[in-house]
Amino acid sequence: MSETDKQVELHIEQGIATVVLSRPEVLNAITRTMLEELIASLDVIADDESVKVVVLTGAGKAFSAGVDLKALGGRSLEGGAVGDYLDEPARQVIDRLTTIPKVVIARVNGFCFTGALELILACDLVVVANEARLGDTHAKWGLRPTWGMSQRLARMVGIARARELSYTARTFTGIEAAEWGLAARAVPLDELDRTVRDLAEQLLANSMGSLVAYKDLYRRSLDSGQAEGLEYEAAARFVIADTAQRLATFR
Repeated sequence: MSETDKQVELHIEQGIATVVLSRPEVLNAITRTMLEELIASLDVIADDESVKVVVLTGAGKAFSAGVDLKALGGRSLEGGAVGDYLDEPARQVIDRLTTIPKVVIARVNGFCFTGALELILACDLVVVANEARLGDTHAKWGLRPTWGMSQRLARMVGIARARELSYTARTFTGIEAAEWGLAARAVPLDELDRTVRDLAEQLLANSMGSLVAYKDLYRRSLDSGQAEGLEYEAAARFVIADTAQRLATFR
């Protein structure tokens, strides 16, 4: 694969690794190849002692529109699950985001739906453009979450709000994301780069050992009781009869 064919770009400079989802022509829709490249990039970053901060973002006008449903081809999505083809690498990505000994900032510049929302929920900090649109649209397509949405979204915004967002599949703004506690900061799009840079520089000024310790402690706090929930989410099977009908336009 040539550099121009890569679906993930990695840039490392002055202690900051920037990871860019790079399929702007399709709003950075997630494929297995993208997930595999994310795993490889995060492994490179994990081994680079010069890096303290990771910025995860998307090229163009989207963070990511979520899973590329067309890339699933004719795969049967039994019980509304995308299956191991995507689940296995996606869970590896999320495991790395939550355990890598660096602070991971999600820079959400635009659309961020479903699988992409699950990715940012695994990041340490989320900085979002006011104008961004986010949402859990699993139910719109007759799908169910398998990458941690059912556990992490409720812990971020509260169970009542999480149910409302998942049940209605409605989108919400970056401003709402910050108001509800999903994002640490929401700013106008033209201030997003400066805000993320300023935040990263604040982190770089602090002890790496302290940051890694905090990351582990906060993760353990959030994971108390969550590990069982994640295991249940991954293993549960449901009868969802209209998935194929709802996804017909992507076939």
